[in-house]
Amino acid sequence: MHPFFEMWLPTLLSAVAVFILSSIIHMVAPWWHRNDYGKLPNEAGVLDAIRSFNITPGEYFAPRPADGSDMRSEEFKEKVKRGPLVILNVASGDSASMARPLILWFVYALIVSALAGHIALVATRGEVVDERVIFHTVALSAFLAYSAGLWQQTIWFRKPWMTSLKSTVDGVIYSLATGWIFCVLWPVV
Repeated sequence: MHPFFEMWLPTLLSAVAVFILSSIIHMVAPWWHRNDYGKLPNEAGVLDAIRSFNITPGEYFAPRPADGSDMRSEEFKEKVKRGPLVILNVASGDSASMARPLILWFVYALIVSALAGHIALVATRGEVVDERVIFHTVALSAFLAYSAGLWQQTIWFRKPWMTSLKSTVDGVIYSLATGWIFCVLWPVV
């Protein structure tokens, strides 16, 4: 059997480990991410105002220029100067259930684990190698998936630096667990 198919156990176990670790981080240590998102002043009034516009679910940016020339116009520069700059993610209010996000999070962890293991398999060419190589390859690949993309939100969309930093620490924990599990359960070729 091809070693990639033999990696189902470390793939599954590392996804389960990441799921459990993230649950611990968010439920046992809720203070860690508590201030990632601030509470709106007069939340009910703001929500009523947003509801009155009947905005469809999606992401919005305001003020938003029509094109590059609009961005250079004095009118647009004044809108920016007046503020506020708003990046708004509108979701439907159909459910407060965590079931769908938790299922999608597990599927994501499963995909990250499978891809990180596959990268290590390709990097080692299926040969017996030092387990440090397996650990580093899997952990670094998983780290890229769990953490690297977060910083684009901070760089381009002004997500607070501390929020991305804390989520990066979470990603380091998930990556180390993924690397360790693959290292221990690496299939013998």
